[in-house]
Amino acid sequence: MTTRFSRPRLIDETDQRYRAHVEQMKLLRSNQRAIRPPRARDLFGSEAEAALRDWLAQQITLSERRIVEYLEHRGRQAVTKYRELDAVWILDPKTIHVFEIKASMKAASLRRAIRQLRDTQTILRMLFPKVHTTILLVDTGIPQTPEESAAQLAEWIATHPDRPPPNEPPPTLADVLANLPQVRRADSLAALPDDPELVGLIRFSVDDIIALAGAENLHLDWDEDEEEEGDAETSEAAPYIYSSSESEPDEEDNPLAAALRKAMEDRARG
Repeated sequence: MTTRFSRPRLIDETDQRYRAHVEQMKLLRSNQRAIRPPRARDLFGSEAEAALRDWLAQQITLSERRIVEYLEHRGRQAVTKYRELDAVWILDPKTIHVFEIKASMKAASLRRAIRQLRDTQTILRMLFPKVHTTILLVDTGIPQTPEESAAQLAEWIATHPDRPPPNEPPPTLADVLANLPQVRRADSLAALPDDPELVGLIRFSVDDIIALAGAENLHLDWDEDEEEEGDAETSEAAPYIYSSSESEPDEEDNPLAAALRKAMEDRARG
C-alpha cells in the first residue's frame, strides 16, 4: 500500500497539539502493564545522543524545532503522527540538516537508519527544498574485519549453546557500506557531502563518547545485558508515535489507537 505524507509542521516541544499528544501517551502507558526497566546499553544510547547533541551545538546552531507533525495517508485513512528528530540545523529558510544519532553493535542498523531518514526527508521537503541528512554512528562493537566477525560468531555460539546459531557471521561495517552507495563517510562536519541525495556518516567509538561526556556520566557496564535486541532489517518499529486519525480507522489496523481509546474510556468511567 502506498504511503503518502501531507501537512507537515516543524515544531518544538511546547507546541499545544504536541503537548496534548504527550499527555495521551502518558495516559495510555498508565493503563498498560509494567515494562522491563531500560538496560545499561539502552541508557548509554540516550547518554551518547545527549553528548553528541552537545558536540554538534559547539559547532553549529541547533534548532529547538526538532519535532515533525504530519499526516500519513494509507488508503482512505489519514493519521496524525510525530517524529522526534535527534538534531536539526536550519541553515536558511530553504535548507535544513537532520542528524540521526544511533548507538549500535550491528552494522546492519545503518540500513534502518537510512530508511528512517529517507521518510523524514520526504516529509521535510514539503517545507524545505534542500534536506541534508547525516548519521552519527556510535559503534558499540561492530566488527571491523572478517576475523572480528568470525570471533563474534564463535563467542555467540559458545555463550548460547541451547540456541541455533546464526546462518552467517555478523557483517562488518565495510560489508554494509559496500551495498549503500548513497552513504559517504566523513571525519568532521566540514567534510560532509554537499549533495542532499547523499547521506553523511560520522563514526564515533565508545572512547570518543567517554571523552565527550566522562565515564562517570555514562552507563558502561553491559556485561549483564543480553545482546542488542531487534533485527535492523526486520524490525517494524518506526520513529513516530500514533496521535490521532482524521477518518474512522479500522481498529484491527490500528491496535495502538484502539488501546488508547480504551484507556481513555476506562479512565473516564473510573
